[in-house]
Amino acid sequence: MKHFCTCLVASIALLVTVSAQDSAKIEAKLDTIIQKLDTNQGTLIEVAKAVKGEAAPAVAPAPATPADAAVKADIETVQLNLNLVWMVITGALVFVMQAGFAMVELGFARAKNSINIIMKNFLDFCISAIVFLFIGFGLMFGTSIGGWIGGDSFWLSNHAADDKFWAFWFFQVVFAGTACTIVSGAMAERTKFVGYLIYAALLAAIVYPIGGHWAWGSFGGAFGVGGEKGWLEAMGFVDFAGSTVVHGCGGACALAGILVVGARHGRFAKDGTPRLIAGHNIPLAALGVFILWFGWFGFNAGSTLLGNGTIGRIAVNTTIAPAAAALSAMISMWFVQGRPDVGITLNGSLGGAVGVTACCANISPASAFIVGLIAGIITTVATIALERMKIDDAVGAVPVHLCNGWWGTLSVALFNMDGFDANKLGVQALGTFSVTITAFVICFGIFKLVDMLVGLRASDTEQIDGLDFAEHAANAYPDFQTTDQT
Repeated sequence: MKHFCTCLVASIALLVTVSAQDSAKIEAKLDTIIQKLDTNQGTLIEVAKAVKGEAAPAVAPAPATPADAAVKADIETVQLNLNLVWMVITGALVFVMQAGFAMVELGFARAKNSINIIMKNFLDFCISAIVFLFIGFGLMFGTSIGGWIGGDSFWLSNHAADDKFWAFWFFQVVFAGTACTIVSGAMAERTKFVGYLIYAALLAAIVYPIGGHWAWGSFGGAFGVGGEKGWLEAMGFVDFAGSTVVHGCGGACALAGILVVGARHGRFAKDGTPRLIAGHNIPLAALGVFILWFGWFGFNAGSTLLGNGTIGRIAVNTTIAPAAAALSAMISMWFVQGRPDVGITLNGSLGGAVGVTACCANISPASAFIVGLIAGIITTVATIALERMKIDDAVGAVPVHLCNGWWGTLSVALFNMDGFDANKLGVQALGTFSVTITAFVICFGIFKLVDMLVGLRASDTEQIDGLDFAEHAANAYPDFQTTDQT
């Protein structure tokens, strides 16, 4: 072989130095060389042909080897496991938001209702998890019946222990709990405990899954359940992480609840003049907002259901919008009442988080800033409007979740990085109002029915004494007097 290569090099050198008159002889010699190399020297044949001036044929790619396939399979397995870990971790972050909601409601309410508030926020998730397991999940993600509701997947125990389905179910149940607990704050300090629990069960089992199926019905297909699109999803409706499906639904149910239960005793004078009912622990409410904001990174970024690079910009948008909203809410209320208000500032940041929830995956951080600025103003204006209409929302749940749920869902089309589309805006408007109006009507009926059967509103005496004493015969702060009742 060594002698053979030496001869080849010498032949090529000779070809380069000879005159053009000997080209015919050179080509004949090259043909001889090519014939000799044909059986075992394919690469050198191509060199010789190139010198001769002939075009080299295309080289077919090397066939995939079993080792290549194994490497690809390993990469896919790692990515799948990463996705499942991501869903469980972010789902846990969303679960922590239950504590945030409880702290916000506690801080904005009076001390004499603290145990009642903790009981509601704790048990509404417990109830939501159970009814979502046996009813709600199937209605939301089961095989679609005409795009309106799921019709199967009510029995889940036939899935293997390591099935990717379980991570998906866990991520969804914490969203159901979030939608449910939004109502608690709006109706705080005058709602009977049993009546609230009945509502919580019906919302997680029926009301939330209806809108969820319309917008997200096909999402279970990748995890072995359902797979058909709901009617809104089929039209192109987009609600990435739930401005409408979760927050709009919860806010609409909150509005229905406070209209049925009425205002707190003493909230408005006989002539309709609003009276301030101050919360007993604003630092605790602020801590709750921090917890909610922290959990929102899981709420939004986790909705990718994928552990990949898309989560970065979503997290940035979930930072920028609430920050901008807090500033605009504070400034706008400062302009109205002549001083910065801590409650509206805290709620403004939550309104910004709700506003960016639907659009966090398809807008730029600059657009998230604008979404947040407007969300903060919406929070302020809606809070003032409710008070003037003598609607008592104890924590501002309707301005934060319903009004900004609408705004955030419309922002999907208004700030889409791929360009504005009027038809898309129409679909978004149809979707957000369809889901929220349906939730409002159903929940209004539920609250009316509960009020007739078991009673929904605590009496004036019970409200004066505090629901801790009236409903639970306990005191959250035994070393302090929190009520006139001894």
